[in-house]
Amino acid sequence: MLSSQSFWVTVALAVLVIFMSWLQPSFGTVENVTNVTRNFAPIGIMALGMTVVLITGGIDLSVGSVMGLVAIVAGLLLTWHHPWYVAFGAGLLAGLACGAFNGFFVAYVGMPSFVVTLGMLSIARSLAVVISGNQMLYQFGPDAPIVKAIGQAKWPLRAPAGWAPHWMPELSSHFWVMVVLGLAVGFVFIFTAWGRHLFAIGGNEHAARLTGVPVDWIKFQAYVFSAFCASIASLLLLGYSGSAINAMGTGYELRVIAGTVIGGASLMGGYGSAYGAIIGSAFLEVIRNALLMAGIDSNWQGALVGAFIILAVLLGMQSPATSVGVWVRAMFASKRG
Repeated sequence: MLSSQSFWVTVALAVLVIFMSWLQPSFGTVENVTNVTRNFAPIGIMALGMTVVLITGGIDLSVGSVMGLVAIVAGLLLTWHHPWYVAFGAGLLAGLACGAFNGFFVAYVGMPSFVVTLGMLSIARSLAVVISGNQMLYQFGPDAPIVKAIGQAKWPLRAPAGWAPHWMPELSSHFWVMVVLGLAVGFVFIFTAWGRHLFAIGGNEHAARLTGVPVDWIKFQAYVFSAFCASIASLLLLGYSGSAINAMGTGYELRVIAGTVIGGASLMGGYGSAYGAIIGSAFLEVIRNALLMAGIDSNWQGALVGAFIILAVLLGMQSPATSVGVWVRAMFASKRG
């Protein structure tokens, strides 16, 4: 535990929350906790998908643009009075198609993930602008209340509408989706062969091929899953805002990558965790919220995010956690022998 970067990020997060609650009493209020958890949850959802890609040694720069495209596709079908599940299904398919495009060219053609996903970043954003006519979509037809209910739902509700006491925050649907998805990804990492194959690919792709791991297929699935997570986050934000804009997700790539790296994922591949992705995303949002509460110019946020990325990578280079990749390689080598 002491050698885990995510553990120390958790400690730093706890210290920051205690300090800010003492410095600014409004920081620790139930309302602010509710806002913080809602704001970082979409980033946390996307960070789970990014973690899967980073473990394989790749990177996905297109997640923000995929969000915009998914929102526009779903929003258009809603404005055409299609049922909400048809619109959401079409948006999800559009996102999965982007992920399949990335996965095909990275896994089967052998192109660098940086180049492919950078290209998709531009392609998806351009498609979102063209399809929407560069306009905001907000007239969602008869299913608009259902869409908003999905994105704006909270649980538990405080009295008198619900049973929760006044000191308990009303956590958003975004947060609960992130928790469920995080538990599922964590289970896959620990208990399934697919998860072990991910770490083996990131630790040593050539050795993984020699031991019979279907490297290309698993790398393809990793990029599809990353796009799936971006699509889910997009649909939740669509319901929360009640509108679709082609600029949704602009700049989210940096925040998602920062969250995963701060949480302990290695940019070199071979290491990452579901908990790290979530706690790293939470840490970034608390930093952002703390800056606003302290009255610091919001333009400094980008500088701090960049500094934390450099610091997290530096810590990862020194951390014993990177030895996990070595352990995985040794395990597969012993099986082969």
